[in-house]
Amino acid sequence: MSTHINAKDGAISDKILLPGDPLRAKFIAENFLENAVCYNEVRGMLGFTGFYKGQKISVQGTGMGQPSLSIYVNELFNFYGVQKAIRIGTIGSIQKELKCRDIILANAACSDSSLINQRFKNMHYAPSSDFSLLYNAYNKAKELNIKTSVGPVVSSDLFYDDNQNWKLWAEYGVLGCEMESAELFTLAAKYSRKALSIFTVSDEILTGKKTSPEERQTSFKDMMILALETIIMN
Repeated sequence: MSTHINAKDGAISDKILLPGDPLRAKFIAENFLENAVCYNEVRGMLGFTGFYKGQKISVQGTGMGQPSLSIYVNELFNFYGVQKAIRIGTIGSIQKELKCRDIILANAACSDSSLINQRFKNMHYAPSSDFSLLYNAYNKAKELNIKTSVGPVVSSDLFYDDNQNWKLWAEYGVLGCEMESAELFTLAAKYSRKALSIFTVSDEILTGKKTSPEERQTSFKDMMILALETIIMN
């Protein structure tokens, strides 16, 4: 049992999905996992463990932003032995060809976060996903006829960016803006674990087109299925 997760030993699988929204974790548990049991309710950050195609899988909400995700992922890696972690989240696209409901596989995560600076001082670390998870997800998506785009994303501490820094990221080929992956990839590297982020485009920053909160919580099923199919692969 850790500070922010009150699960007993063995209650959490070594394979876990990490949505930011705890209600998305609940939706996945209720709709995709068999015999799902809630193992955490601390601070309303729901976590569940069940079975997908006979394999034990957990899904844990992490909250919004890298500091929040950092707490849960540190505890999952340190106290519960999680070995594979796939973030499933929403992202704002910053390339014109990426539309709402498109799927993005992140191969790396740029960041403006002070977390990077606190760790590495004047050095510049490049957080990247695990290649085997990325490779498996890409091939599984083709098998399932799910169109994906692969490339870097940016994990920003700012949701409301008055300076529109996304324009500079876009100029350098970044696909979209989210708030957590750089910290996930960094922690996975630190603890020798495997991590990946799979996103559904929830809004097009260039056009202003958006999906609704209910859609973001319950309807991005391609991303959920792709993550589950990927995490059970060897």
